[in-house]
Amino acid sequence: MADPLLLRIRCATVGAPDVDALVALYTKWLGYKAVERATVDAATATSWGAPAMVGRASVLLQPATKADSYIRVVGIDLVKNFRPLTTWGWGAIEILVEDPYKLQKKLTDSPFMIVGKPRPLNGFPTIHAMQVRGPANEVLYLTCDKGPRETSLLEQAGAPVGRPFIMVIAGPDAAMMQNWYAKHFKMAKNPISHTPIDVIQHAQGLPDDHQFTMGFMAMKAKSHYVELDGYPSGTGPRPRHHGQLPPGVASASFEVANLDKLKLAFIAPPAKLKGKLYSGARSATVVGPAGEIIELIET
Repeated sequence: MADPLLLRIRCATVGAPDVDALVALYTKWLGYKAVERATVDAATATSWGAPAMVGRASVLLQPATKADSYIRVVGIDLVKNFRPLTTWGWGAIEILVEDPYKLQKKLTDSPFMIVGKPRPLNGFPTIHAMQVRGPANEVLYLTCDKGPRETSLLEQAGAPVGRPFIMVIAGPDAAMMQNWYAKHFKMAKNPISHTPIDVIQHAQGLPDDHQFTMGFMAMKAKSHYVELDGYPSGTGPRPRHHGQLPPGVASASFEVANLDKLKLAFIAPPAKLKGKLYSGARSATVVGPAGEIIELIET
């Protein structure tokens, strides 16, 4: 089978009403460092299909490991009726950590709200994770593999809090989303599971025995994945201000080898955008099957 066309996660972008406050939070509590401060220019806003983003603050945050998989915080207006884990689009950023149990104790005194205490994952007893919600209504899954390194499914974090390694998509049907990513990015299909996901059940007021459809798809690089969560009827697209990026986890940026070989309806033609994230390479943006904003950056 051919390699997946999505090579790895380059960046997760969070839409935040208060950029400086969120940057300070990630710096103090997660050990990330601001490596670039800028404002969104017209070319970038055009690429995203978000013209009202011109002039908005944008800060690129790098994990303590100095991995070039980033979190970017961009300024948006407050969306009052948005509740995380209840709408379609990018639902969460999953990040490698050294020990979620130690991190829970640290974050108890932070502005992060712990929405899921650390515990082993169903079916993966060596993988332990916790979940938190940040002030911008972004959700972070904080995860490690406590099994032997030689058999571990995941890379080591390399710091108390490492890089993003899974981008979680929420949509109306996991199988439909899986088919789209398989078609456009040659990603291998794995069986769709039916499983309870307690943090989403609680967010949506669903019973503890509610089953979600869920799938995982691997990118070319190790420990870079997309998770697909199927939400029940009654959910729908994320509210957002006209011309702006969505609130919470707003977009995901992935590396690809060649934009010209992708048969996708880009929002705008591929362009070389300014900034450290792009490093002079071309990028283009497409909207995925659940309304998720997907930015593709050539290697």
